[in-house]
Amino acid sequence: MTFSQKGRAGMFTGRRSRRLLALFAALVALVAVAAGCGGRSAQTGQQAKAINIGFIAWDEDIAVTHLYKVLLEQKGYKVNAQELEAGPMYAGLAQGNIDLFLDSWLPETHADYWKQYGPQLEDLNVWYDQATLNLAVPKYMTDVNSIADLKGRGAEFNGMITGIDPGAGLTRITKDNVIPAYGLGGEFTLQTSSTTAMLASLEKATKEQKPIVVTLWHPHWAYARYPIKDLQDPLGAMGKAEQIHAIGRKNFSQDFPEVTEMVKKFKLDDVQLASLENAINSAEKGKEDDAARKWASENQAVVANFFTP
Repeated sequence: MTFSQKGRAGMFTGRRSRRLLALFAALVALVAVAAGCGGRSAQTGQQAKAINIGFIAWDEDIAVTHLYKVLLEQKGYKVNAQELEAGPMYAGLAQGNIDLFLDSWLPETHADYWKQYGPQLEDLNVWYDQATLNLAVPKYMTDVNSIADLKGRGAEFNGMITGIDPGAGLTRITKDNVIPAYGLGGEFTLQTSSTTAMLASLEKATKEQKPIVVTLWHPHWAYARYPIKDLQDPLGAMGKAEQIHAIGRKNFSQDFPEVTEMVKKFKLDDVQLASLENAINSAEKGKEDDAARKWASENQAVVANFFTP
């Protein structure tokens, strides 16, 4: 090998070495960035942990889910909030795809789901205990005060009870319990769609002063916004007042001890919950987290009962 050949070979070897060293340095830097940014919270310095919170399209659940989302993010959690219907929600919890659900209505509304999936779930807390299912009409319908008063007046309501999503426990109870108990089957059918569609129909009917009967529940901000009243239920077909439970997937308390402690202390009364619901519902689409953050800052005494930054 000539001197020039040896020189070129040495130059090639040096260049290759430098390239390998540069590549190695880049990989080290990339790993450092991933460890320092991707897996840690800049606020807390603690290892970030992903948590999946499922919610159904009921306003109290939307409200408390957004509240939990912003509070947990303050602690460095990566929160994925996903909307589901009740059936897929419980199945997702049982399969471990959903970690936490804050709106389980027991012992009646979600009884079927609890019977099927309960052994695979953790009951974490009762945070509200005066939940009721109702049929409601506008207050200007002064001669309709009981579910029994609907009988014989199907034509006036176009033969329709305006309901919410098909998988809701309220839908099942109205269809399977209330309509048969009051003999309304020949006159009324339960129209299912979504909570949003039901509320849109309610708003339109009350603006036009027209008859409408809807499936509704307490707690709900609609009672403050629209001129509506609950129909009495002398036969008890809608069931008694229920409890709203926070439930987790199997081993939730073991995997999320900090969140479990927070959930176990969580309580809201009617006034607090109505205030939170109204704040979230009044927010522009996509701004719900901002509304929840603002509500938390304005209600620090309430939040402090269950959340420590």
